Amino acid sequence: MTEPREIEKLVRTRLRSLRTTLGLSLDEVAARTNLSPSTISRVETGKRTISLDILLPLATALHVDLDALLDVRSDDDVVIRPTPDSTGERTTWMLSRPTDSTTAVKVRLEPTRKAAEQRVHPGHDWFFVTEGRVRLSLGEREITVETGEAAEFATMTPHAFAAIDSPAELIMIFDRDGHHAHIHRETG
Repeated sequence: MTEPREIEKLVRTRLRSLRTTLGLSLDEVAARTNLSPSTISRVETGKRTISLDILLPLATALHVDLDALLDVRSDDDVVIRPTPDSTGERTTWMLSRPTDSTTAVKVRLEPTRKAAEQRVHPGHDWFFVTEGRVRLSLGEREITVETGEAAEFATMTPHAFAAIDSPAELIMIFDRDGHHAHIHRETG
C-alpha cells in the first residue's frame, strides 16, 4: 500500500506540473479558485496540508478530476497484450485498458455482401485505416476511406462501416459511449 506521504508528494507534483504545463501562474490559478497565490504555492511545495476544500477547487481550475490527481496505481506494466475477439466479419483487439476513459481498438473487417446496419449512439468516433479500404455510411452518404486516411464524425448520425473488396484494418478511438456501442454490441 502506498504511504500517505508518498501520495501527498505525488499530488503536489501533479498539481505543480499541471499548472506549469497549462502555462498558468500562481495568480491565475488563484483567480480561478478563490485561494491565495501563497496558499497554492505552499500546497505545491509541501508547506501546507492538502485538504479537500483546497484540492477540489485546484482540480477544477486545472481541468482534472480528483481520480486523476489521486491515482496511485502502478504503471510498472505499461505493455498491453491484446487478444483477438472475432464475431462474424469483424475481429477486434483492445489496445487500451478497460478502465480508461477512451478506448482504442484495432479492427479487422472482412468484406461482406450484406449492408451493415447503421446505428446511432452518444459520443464521437475516430478511425484510421492502416490497410485496405473502408466504406463509411453516414446517413445517406457513402464515403470511401483509403489506407492512410482517417475519419471523424458525430455518432448521433446513423453510421456503419465495412471493408471494400478485400480485408481492411483500422485503429478506432472512441469515448465510453462509443465503447458500449461498438464493443458490447459486437460481442453481445
